[in-house]
Amino acid sequence: MKGAGGTSGGTGQFLLGLVMMAGGFYLLLNAIRVTSRFGFGMHLYGFQMNGAMYNITTGMVVIPFIFGIGMIFYNSRNLFGWLLAGGSLTALIFGVIASIEFSFRMMSAFDLILILVLAFGGLGLFLRSLRDMPEEIS
Repeated sequence: MKGAGGTSGGTGQFLLGLVMMAGGFYLLLNAIRVTSRFGFGMHLYGFQMNGAMYNITTGMVVIPFIFGIGMIFYNSRNLFGWLLAGGSLTALIFGVIASIEFSFRMMSAFDLILILVLAFGGLGLFLRSLRDMPEEIS
């Protein structure tokens, strides 16, 4: 009889590893706090020219988007309008992604060690169950 993944590995190891891995990665992802600083006054991009620093805010990126949408609605075949709207929408998306901050919530060392043992111990058991085992185990 074949085990997990069509190999001769153990189905019990497969299920135990899957449960441990799912629980560990759930706890790990649950311990991460995601925040964002995105807003219309936030400095999205910056560049330096002639010794001065110039910042582009998210509100400044919305203005070309508005003009591009207006150009598209006036003439849908206007390539410049499509490029303007698409470029500013892309800049907004990258700005939102760049403003995301990840941090761990407060936890004890025991909690972190337990999460890591569950996640990566379960991954090890899961992968071990997919490996072919010898017919006779001495």
